[in-house]
Amino acid sequence: MQIDQKYIIREKDRHGNVRLYYRKKPGPRVRLREKPGTAAFARELLAAQTAEMKPGAGRPQREKAEKGSLRDLIVAYMKSPEYGQLDDRTQRVRRQILDRLCEAKPKDRQGVPAFGLWPVARMQPRHIREIRDDNADRPEAANGILKALRQVFAYGIEADIRYVKGNPAREVQYLKSKGDGHHAWTIEEVEQYERVHAVGTMARLALALLLYTGQRRSDVVRFGPAMVKDNWLVFRQHKNRNSKPVDMAIPMVGPLREIIDGTPDAGDPWIRNEFGGPYGPDSFGNWFRDRCIEAGVPGRAHGLRKAAASRLAEIGCSDRQIMSITGHTTSKEIDRYTRSARQRVLAASAMDMLTGTPAKPHLKLVSGE
Repeated sequence: MQIDQKYIIREKDRHGNVRLYYRKKPGPRVRLREKPGTAAFARELLAAQTAEMKPGAGRPQREKAEKGSLRDLIVAYMKSPEYGQLDDRTQRVRRQILDRLCEAKPKDRQGVPAFGLWPVARMQPRHIREIRDDNADRPEAANGILKALRQVFAYGIEADIRYVKGNPAREVQYLKSKGDGHHAWTIEEVEQYERVHAVGTMARLALALLLYTGQRRSDVVRFGPAMVKDNWLVFRQHKNRNSKPVDMAIPMVGPLREIIDGTPDAGDPWIRNEFGGPYGPDSFGNWFRDRCIEAGVPGRAHGLRKAAASRLAEIGCSDRQIMSITGHTTSKEIDRYTRSARQRVLAASAMDMLTGTPAKPHLKLVSGE
């Protein structure tokens, strides 16, 4: 049996190891582990092609959704325009959350069926609270489940599905998160990273784009010359682009322009992977994490977005001004990002009034300031 080589995919992982896969759409993606050119590899290829011919091969089999069950409602939701308008990453994350939920069972109750089998018509807020509290040791995960269920039940009401009597998830509160989320970089961490990754490297360019734009990694990986107009970076944010689009224009500050011009391998987009192609948001995040580890700093990509907002708050920018850079549409997240920075400003002002000596509350975010 002949197998076309075009269906063999070669990829490098973040450690530089080459991995081989067989994929003929719409069949499953199958990992190839044997050494190419060997009889074992030929047998593995044959098995991969055979698996591709069988419907559902290589994928976990799920029980058929019972009519009126939570899984039945979730399946209907995932076929809806509301779900279809979410961006690809949000769809993938939400699907993973809801799939795991359907397969999970209550932790402390024996003989109770998996959540996916629960009848929607009989579900009340106390049942949603039980699902949430089963994940209380991971508040962010619990809140992610609750948010997804709110959307699922809202769809059921809007679509007039007869067994959906209301939205019990709306009556359950989110859990308080632990801490303030992603670590915001300090000036010392920025300087440490810059000492390891010099101007001209892709790692330094990545830092500059994150730092001087305050954007998410899903936008940074798309930035390039085509988005620059009269020295302004003009783009539509990737997140919520299909449901609540946010159009942005950010001035290209001098330090960012200099680093872009000083990076020989910068292309369009500016950030390129080791094969000369663009990164996806997740692969970029993994790659940048490794650059942070090399530099010995604890920060990650999203921490630079938070640090940029904090720095703007420290120099006295209003919520509206900060939102014009970050693209947030409400001040709720801005307040969470900048609470510590604003405390420093207010404390410095208070002590200035008390002593008559100007205090200096600002932590530099960018070296050389």
